[in-house]
Amino acid sequence: MKNLIINRFAQTFTGEPCIYSSAGRVNLIGEHTDYNGGFVFPGAIDKVIMAAIRPNGTDRINAVALDLGEEATFGLEEEDAPTAGWARYIFGVAREIQKRGGKVGGFDTVFGGNIPLGAGLSSSAALESCFVYALNDLFNDNSIDKFELARIGQSTEHNYCGVNCGIMDQFASIFGQEGKLMRLDCRSMEFEYYPFNPEGYRLVLVDSRVKHELKDSPYNKRRESCERVAAALGIKTLRDADMAMLEAVKGDISAEDYVRARFVIGEKDRVLAVCDALSRGDYETVGAKMYETHQGLSHDYDVSCEELDFLNDIARRCGVTGSRIMGGGFGGCTINLVKNELYDEFVKTAVTEFEKQYGHKPEIYDVVISNGAQKLK
Repeated sequence: MKNLIINRFAQTFTGEPCIYSSAGRVNLIGEHTDYNGGFVFPGAIDKVIMAAIRPNGTDRINAVALDLGEEATFGLEEEDAPTAGWARYIFGVAREIQKRGGKVGGFDTVFGGNIPLGAGLSSSAALESCFVYALNDLFNDNSIDKFELARIGQSTEHNYCGVNCGIMDQFASIFGQEGKLMRLDCRSMEFEYYPFNPEGYRLVLVDSRVKHELKDSPYNKRRESCERVAAALGIKTLRDADMAMLEAVKGDISAEDYVRARFVIGEKDRVLAVCDALSRGDYETVGAKMYETHQGLSHDYDVSCEELDFLNDIARRCGVTGSRIMGGGFGGCTINLVKNELYDEFVKTAVTEFEKQYGHKPEIYDVVISNGAQKLK
């Protein structure tokens, strides 16, 4: 991938570029808790967005999306916003740096990646993190701290891409370290690294290769449900809620808002339980909590789909230690904690039975917890 990007840059632009990359992420547990001020437990993975970038001395950005076969040129003022969705991520990062008093000049870039699109591995956050890390290095002498880099990526989603996301994906892409997961408190932004090298287990993603397009904006609607319940409770976010508090206002909120909040409050506690279990090397408890999360995401938060529930059922039947939907939902991957001796049979069964049921094979990705944003050259 690196050579392809460098070669395309040489064909399209002049001069020697710098090379940057940032990773996709998995989240072992803690889904839809970040925008509720709760805890998440992500790690960067060995699938990345990579970019060759060189300042060009103008006020224009010339960008090539290698994997899409598309190009775009745009300026650095608000009225210069490009129409292509992928280009808006780059434009948004540049604008958010400028809004904070940072510097951004024109540049030439070619980028590509090996993060599967639509699989719930947050390719968009990796794209934002790659460019914000690069522009901080190229134009700001790395004067913007890492937390602010993550916030810039989040603000890009909010202000230029129409997704009112939390901070987890960008945080993982910026702060990821090889062999370590991170417990992030999304309210205080305090975090702690946890070694993750589970002997005898593999972390396996099964990509359903489906993405159900919905007419409404389901992500934002879930967030609005949580905000309504928090308002009914008189608190800022559901981080400060418990089940007794939720039961006390059950008659004042809709049934839908009630079950959404029930999932989030339970998930907040599951993240902490998994951290404690990992500290003891208790992967059976980790796996049990993953299954609980899937059930909540499927039945209370209603962000699963038939294909993902099917894969979760296969994992349970095959004796997989833990399995759940990963990401925003409505398609994408399950994340599975699999004992080494069960790996071959699980993969074979998942691929065979899924293809028989849905007419196409799922993709299997073994993932390794790796480094986040970095300069390669």
